[in-house]
Amino acid sequence: MKQIPALTAFLAVLALLLHPAVAEDPAAEDEGSFIQAANLVYANNKTSECFADQFLAQIKKDTHINTKPRFSPVRLDSAEMYEHPFAVMTGSGSFVLTAAQRDNMRRYLERGGFIVASASCSDKKWVASLRGEIGTIFPDNPMVKLEADHPIFHSVYDITTSKYKKRGMEQLPHLEGLEIDGRVVLIFSPDGLNDTENAGPNCCCCGGNEVKEAKRLNVNILAYALTH
Repeated sequence: MKQIPALTAFLAVLALLLHPAVAEDPAAEDEGSFIQAANLVYANNKTSECFADQFLAQIKKDTHINTKPRFSPVRLDSAEMYEHPFAVMTGSGSFVLTAAQRDNMRRYLERGGFIVASASCSDKKWVASLRGEIGTIFPDNPMVKLEADHPIFHSVYDITTSKYKKRGMEQLPHLEGLEIDGRVVLIFSPDGLNDTENAGPNCCCCGGNEVKEAKRLNVNILAYALTH
């Protein structure tokens, strides 16, 4: 089965992880060794302008994974999806994917891509729509809640609890995973992973809820996606 072109980027990442000295040589950091993350455009041009990208720079500081510091907007039904091994899908309000978007999402995830899906500010309508779409696309692969010992909570940082914008009690962030052939290919958070405090002056989680550990958790998710 044809794999996504970004497979070469995966291999470059693994080489850097296994041989840290390579990353210290500026000549080694060529264009092909960088990971480009996508911000998905889906449904009727729904996307997010307030999902903070600071975790992309943070993972480069904390590991030898070379990332471009900004998202690239990518349509869910486009061939460009396959140039990005990692994608963010977020937003608010109800939505319905087109048949072409559903087909491309399924192929992308089956061929090595990874998506983190998060409701902006824990928007319940978006959560319901996302659950419905994943159930339609993968009827035999239900999303399963990840427990505290899952590697995604410990890939770079050890995350055992998080504060929430609207909840006083700290708790393990609620994450669910979609698995294909033994590999988690999609992480879903019903609570906001947007990290809007670092997303820009015009972004806020106004009246909604967010995971306060979002930045470090997104670092973990990206590291996990690229090394599993």
